[in-house]
Amino acid sequence: MSEQSCLVRNEWVCGEYLRTRSQELVDATVQHVGITVASVLIGVVISLPLALLARRGRVFAAPVLGVTTVVYSIPSLAMFSLLLPLFGLSASLVVTGLVLYSLTILVRNILAGLQSVPEEATEAARGMGYGPLRLFWEVELPLALPALLAGVRIATVSTVALTTVGAIVDYGGLGTLILDGLDSDFKAQVLTASVLCVVLAILADLLLLGLQRRLTPWTRATAVRSGRRLRLRLRGAQAPTAEPEPEPEPQPEKVA
Repeated sequence: MSEQSCLVRNEWVCGEYLRTRSQELVDATVQHVGITVASVLIGVVISLPLALLARRGRVFAAPVLGVTTVVYSIPSLAMFSLLLPLFGLSASLVVTGLVLYSLTILVRNILAGLQSVPEEATEAARGMGYGPLRLFWEVELPLALPALLAGVRIATVSTVALTTVGAIVDYGGLGTLILDGLDSDFKAQVLTASVLCVVLAILADLLLLGLQRRLTPWTRATAVRSGRRLRLRLRGAQAPTAEPEPEPEPQPEKVA
């Protein structure tokens, strides 16, 4: 009986809320995940050519990085307001804003990954007759994957958080539940939706971390070798050095 009255008492932790509003929570979570996945995927597709353009030199890098940084600095409420005349009150409005926010993270990480590709690898590929497109897909992109996937992880976690702001246009996933709960002082709804947002961010990061390790196994091997070399150096530095034995003093010769 007391468990049923937790809704009436407006408690923060309420099992009755989970049972009676489970479908509402599932629908909001699905919408949240859908908006996040769409935003990150579109962001990656746009960021790849922008990073390739920025790699061509400072003439292109400065405007590309500058514009994406300026876009990222725009407050989310102002961003959605600027996009409202173009998309209206729709999910496209939220997705477009989140895509723009993800560009500064993704472009910089993809560019860093491409710039970290060893020159020896690209020269060897060109010597084997690789054209620009084949060189990118088979040599440069695989070697840039660690930095690219690291950027995707950061962008995904950031997007999970920013999706909640879409609640102002009723397309915020779990953010809509949080905003409605704050307006009505519904404590159980606010806490449950907030916890689900945190869980989504953690799960997304762990899944992408597992994907990153699976697609880039050589990074773990490199880390293991580096760790072994570091331990050997530390052991060598801590090993006591043998002190040289003192040379015996010359004995005076006896006079016959």
